[in-house]
Amino acid sequence: MTRGASAAVPRAATWRERFAVLVAWWPKARSRAEALPIRDWVSVGSGKPSAVSGFDQPLAWVVTALLALGLVMVYSASVAMHDNPKFANYSPTYFLNRQAMFIALGFVAALVTLQIPISVWEKWAPWLFAASLAALIVVLVPFIGKGVNGARRWIPLGIMSFQPSELAKLSIAMYAASYMVRKMDVKENFVKAVWPMAVALGVVGVLLLAEPDMGAFMVIAAVALGILFLGGVNGRMFLLSVMVLVGAFVLMIAFSEFRRQRIFAYLDPWNPEYAQGKAYQLTHSLIAFGRGEWLGQGLGQSIEKLSYLPEAHTDFLLAVIGEELGFIVVLAVIAAFFWLTRRIFVIGRQAIALDRVFAGLMTQGIGIWFGGQSFINMGVNLGLLPTKGLTLPLLSYGGSGILMNLVALAIVLRVDQENRQLMRGGRA
Repeated sequence: MTRGASAAVPRAATWRERFAVLVAWWPKARSRAEALPIRDWVSVGSGKPSAVSGFDQPLAWVVTALLALGLVMVYSASVAMHDNPKFANYSPTYFLNRQAMFIALGFVAALVTLQIPISVWEKWAPWLFAASLAALIVVLVPFIGKGVNGARRWIPLGIMSFQPSELAKLSIAMYAASYMVRKMDVKENFVKAVWPMAVALGVVGVLLLAEPDMGAFMVIAAVALGILFLGGVNGRMFLLSVMVLVGAFVLMIAFSEFRRQRIFAYLDPWNPEYAQGKAYQLTHSLIAFGRGEWLGQGLGQSIEKLSYLPEAHTDFLLAVIGEELGFIVVLAVIAAFFWLTRRIFVIGRQAIALDRVFAGLMTQGIGIWFGGQSFINMGVNLGLLPTKGLTLPLLSYGGSGILMNLVALAIVLRVDQENRQLMRGGRA
């Protein structure tokens, strides 16, 4: 490299900046290193820029495709559930109709969310977080919270039951981003920067574990710590926080017979002691993937959904996809979630490059949410992780999940719109 070229190279990136670039996928030539990750123009023959539409169309189409696949597979996975005495009063299309209703409500909520400037979310982030804490408390109140399979996680609202932990996932992304913006000047100080956030996360953890919902707490903890890391918290303090959190999870497992049995069942699922007990879901999920092979048994031809695989339309929907459509489609779903997560991170990194720190950190927190939850659900279905009660975003049956997923993605699209306005010289 010549001396002139060397002078054009930007300052050495910190380890946090290098990590953010790695997440955003950097396999382009070094000459493009300073370019913003998203453009609002495309090159034309005359060399002049030509404006494109004001939102991220590929992201919208991928989300639509995942919702459509989820709707079809929820119907396929639940069509025979009325044969089960527990669901004898349900029609074959009950879950299909409700999932379609949830998607419609989610689209309406997303359209409304698109009209709200990101500055409003930044202003109200602490209050939204407080509202989510209040909802997590209300769900634990007897005769208010709805219990299913020993867990009290839902608040009945007439046409649907709302799950406060889904709201908490979005609110923690907003609150942590707002918190880092407010604490930017003291981010190297543990007491002032990390300790208050750790206390807030601890309160959320206590409320979620009382339901219990350890899976949601793992996702929320990952979002909060990820935003602290990307926001520039001191590396030693971040590692200490991670070690404390991991230690807390280890202690929760060690002092809980139920959780220990789940770990043992995960390590040896075919052991007769576990195959008909704690590993029952896992073994039947693996059987479903084995039956599907590469191309699947055909849409609607799953046997495991016939009351063999519990929660086939929610937590283990991916297993039904594998059995009916084959591992090729499973790989396509994995690739779609990888692309979606990467795209969200790119939009967040662009916002930070435009000096919109709150919008960027919040968006990346949403990316951690989608990437982390989909990774855990897929890992559970494939036997790579212990069984956890987490749904697959955008695909699994569930009103709260679909609603909050679409609201979060609408916020990401709004961030992208405001980014494009700033790049065109307008005002976000």
